[in-house]
Amino acid sequence: MKLNKTLLATFCSAALLSTSAISAEDSLTIGVSQYPATLHPAIDSAVARDYIRGFTQRDSIGFDQNWQLTCYLCEQVPTFENGLASIIDRPDAKPGESQQGIKMTIRLKKDLFWGDGTPVTSQDLAFWHQVATSSDVQGNPELSLVRQIERMDVIDDRTVDMYIDRITYEYNSSLRPKILPRHLEEPIFKANPKEYHLKTKYVTDQTNPGLYNGPYIIEQAKQGQFVKLASNPYWKGKAPHFENITIKTITDTQALQANLLSGDIDYIPGELGLTLDQALQFDKRYGSKFNVDIRPAALYEHLDIQLDNPHLSDVRVRQALLYGLDRELLTQKLFQGKQPVATTSVNPLDSTFDPNTPFYNYDPEKAKQLLKEAGYKLVNGVQMKNGQPLELEFMTTAGNKTRELVQQFAQGQWKKVGIKVVINNQPARVYFGATLNERKHKGLAMFAWSSSPEGLPNTVLHSEHIPSKENGWSGQNYAGYSNAKMDGLIDQLEAEVDAEKRKALWKSLQNLYATDLPALPLYYRSESYIYPKWLVGVEPTGHQYYSSFWAENWARAN
Repeated sequence: MKLNKTLLATFCSAALLSTSAISAEDSLTIGVSQYPATLHPAIDSAVARDYIRGFTQRDSIGFDQNWQLTCYLCEQVPTFENGLASIIDRPDAKPGESQQGIKMTIRLKKDLFWGDGTPVTSQDLAFWHQVATSSDVQGNPELSLVRQIERMDVIDDRTVDMYIDRITYEYNSSLRPKILPRHLEEPIFKANPKEYHLKTKYVTDQTNPGLYNGPYIIEQAKQGQFVKLASNPYWKGKAPHFENITIKTITDTQALQANLLSGDIDYIPGELGLTLDQALQFDKRYGSKFNVDIRPAALYEHLDIQLDNPHLSDVRVRQALLYGLDRELLTQKLFQGKQPVATTSVNPLDSTFDPNTPFYNYDPEKAKQLLKEAGYKLVNGVQMKNGQPLELEFMTTAGNKTRELVQQFAQGQWKKVGIKVVINNQPARVYFGATLNERKHKGLAMFAWSSSPEGLPNTVLHSEHIPSKENGWSGQNYAGYSNAKMDGLIDQLEAEVDAEKRKALWKSLQNLYATDLPALPLYYRSESYIYPKWLVGVEPTGHQYYSSFWAENWARAN
């Protein structure tokens, strides 16, 4: 029923599109597995949203394909070396706050426009800061992080001075300012900030061209089904080859492959497409017809946990779950060993990765022993404590066949050590929307984090970033993890601008992560790009500035 329902939605959405547009030489149709809960740049943090944003909106600063900081909208990346960033005193700092901070000057390029012809100005940067630091705006996972930018002073139409309330090595990377179309969004925000996440034009008027400043604007959108892009007439960068790009959502990855083979879609991107096992099988069968590009990425597949759950609040139970799961066998069976077992959230592609981090080999007897030490007793094949069975809810994205296979594999292995698992999956837009953002998961939640080079995991691991009703559900610490030692390490890392000195701190952080297990590591993922032979110019990045951020370089080969 699920497969049929997904296919029906696909066929219905196709009927809404122009057949001639899909088959035209200047058009491209992309198939992805998820549809974003929102398109707003400051609300939510799903891969699907940022993949679409790569086509339609550019930030001031980001990472390029070579993992180097680059300017999208600014003239020059601010650094201490070029004088556009400097350490300054904070004479008005309150007790407990840093006595020093960072001033950073950002100057926008000339001839930047929104899709309705309105110039992009420094006021759009300042307005983004106003929205992104408002506790009234619901669903902003980076609220606590962005509030480190204590103010933005508009110097002129193209220049802002940004003041950070501490010394941090991420001053020009994680704290890069974004932009919002002030001319469209400010009246809505000012009218009712608490309702802004519902009233924003990114929700109510998604095809308004003034919302976008990238090479493409959104011409048509149908929730959960497709987004159709058209070239932006006010884009002053390199003109894109494709006049129209349609991004169709097909949540069932088997149906995604079927649509590619039938010609209903042209291309499946690695960021939101097939899993490695599916790509390997596809390559064997259809590699002569398509280019299959499989490469490692900064993607960390893991199990987020719910630490409010009395079972999972005991670290011995978390450790028992890893000892009771043969992750090496899992990756061998599903991925031919091509996705290595993970130790922590830090990826082997990152220069800060420590290969000597503690590792959990498969040891079911060790798992049983840890559960015994935690007060559990095996009764009729089930671990019991205080009359309650060790039973855990296990969630992931519905329709993702590989994740469902991982669930079934884990369920069977944990049953052998007396742990009962109940699978409860949801559509991606629900799962990555209210369920995780509002910490509604009850046990285990499987998904992947995408990271940037040497990205500080503060929003995921620091206790200040636990989402709650009181903070507007900001932050990405969905587990509710709170450890003073981890907080201290993150604070020290953040304040250390010397890259060599940070290495020892990164090693300590990874060691603590592996022993305290704020999440359960599964494996480091690869991305699988399935191209038609005629598509050229796509450059996978491996980090969270996805290949779509250079869509103007894509073309149809002659």
